Amino acid sequence: MPAFVIDDPTPADPRRAWDRLDHAARGACFDNNASVADSAAQIAARNAASADYRATHAGSLDIRYGQGARQAFDLYPAADPAAPCLVFVHGGYWQRNARADFACFAEGPNAAGWSVAMPGYTLAPDASLGAIVGEIGTALDWLAEHGAKHRIGGSIVLAGWSAGAQLAALHLGHRAVTAALAISGVYDLAPIRETYLNEKLKLTDAEIETLSPLRLPVVQKPMTIAYGSRELPALVHDGRNLHASRSAAHASGALLPVPGADHFSILDEFRRHDGLLVRAAQDLLGGAR
Repeated sequence: MPAFVIDDPTPADPRRAWDRLDHAARGACFDNNASVADSAAQIAARNAASADYRATHAGSLDIRYGQGARQAFDLYPAADPAAPCLVFVHGGYWQRNARADFACFAEGPNAAGWSVAMPGYTLAPDASLGAIVGEIGTALDWLAEHGAKHRIGGSIVLAGWSAGAQLAALHLGHRAVTAALAISGVYDLAPIRETYLNEKLKLTDAEIETLSPLRLPVVQKPMTIAYGSRELPALVHDGRNLHASRSAAHASGALLPVPGADHFSILDEFRRHDGLLVRAAQDLLGGAR
């Protein structure tokens, strides 16, 4: 199991090997809420800003791509139907949050002239991780077929944050996706099974092998891998490893540490037209041409 060693150790990163950690310590390696002192305040502010943005951009919300209660899109189309589209997949360790909580992060791409599409998906334990992955694929199929009817017809950059980063990385090969932006993700699921997070996920051996981006063949499309400089070492470790594996396979895409950002504040780089993550999406599309 990984030791989660990073280049610049801090008191919070004592370089203890994974097999020496007890169950609680292993869980702490992935507990983003506990590791960010003001996480509750950041989440409350995000949700309030998202409610405001959603209320003022209510023309294309809750558009179904499937029959499940959460299988729907919120669409924020650009004025130009041919504009690029950022498809943003939310996080929450596959078991919490909703697309509506992240509406404010359409603000920056919209201001830059991009469309944004935010799919919801069924959460664990109501769906297995394999089923959740399948729902994202279905959502992308729907967008490819029906997006133009909703003024979304341009190239797609698939972005995901936290658990959404794993979901985005897995769908880089989808026919509708030009490039991906994976933010603050976990890309090897094996350690997750040995933490409190597995109480609802109940990961199987097959899911770990087939749904861990670090264990799969590299897709030769551009993907930028971003993380905050103040992220937990486990997430930094996975991001760096995924970028290294892609670089070894000569796949394009940057490694993007966001200075001063923690697991939650990193998404503020989607709040402005010139935010670092907005520019990363733009660079990906330019590099794909």
